[in-house]
Amino acid sequence: MGRSFLSVRQGINIIAERWARASRALRREDKAYGRETADLAKMHASEAFVGCDIPLEGAVFSVGVELGKREEEGGRPEKYPF
Repeated sequence: MGRSFLSVRQGINIIAERWARASRALRREDKAYGRETADLAKMHASEAFVGCDIPLEGAVFSVGVELGKREEEGGRPEKYPF
């Protein structure tokens, strides 16, 4: 028999996909930020799997980690030129 529930990692990926779809409804100048937020949510899904019980908590944790890193670096990295 297979799993009867989603793992936190799977839940984070589902949330990130919904956030990416929702970003298409944003204004043109905000769409890139919406897509980027969805990407950031998935960046630490494996680590969040260890410490978080709720997928949304894991997604927010991941985004928070990446935003903290950017703040420490002094802004957005070169790979996000928008």
